[in-house]
Amino acid sequence: MSSISQITPEQLKNRLESGESVYMIDVREDEEVAQGMIQGAKHIPMGEIPARLQEIPTDQEVIMICRSGGRSQRVCEYLSLQGLDNMVNMQGGMLEWNDGEA
Repeated sequence: MSSISQITPEQLKNRLESGESVYMIDVREDEEVAQGMIQGAKHIPMGEIPARLQEIPTDQEVIMICRSGGRSQRVCEYLSLQGLDNMVNMQGGMLEWNDGEA
């Protein structure tokens, strides 16, 4: 299995601030995203990923986001097994994203 590419919250913020169009999927549960999401991210809870594969682009990089980076890493690994090799995990998840907001 190929290793999953990683991006830090700081790297992602820099890309978004420079105006780059970035496809992001937040795999947290409803009650978690109610506390805030990265603007522009699409919400697909982890448990719904297998049923919603058709919503995930295969022709561009997709950054997966969760609370701490663990679930999004597992989603990236799962999607890699499904033949999607353009998945990127945001290390540290929203905990680190929000930490940098201070």
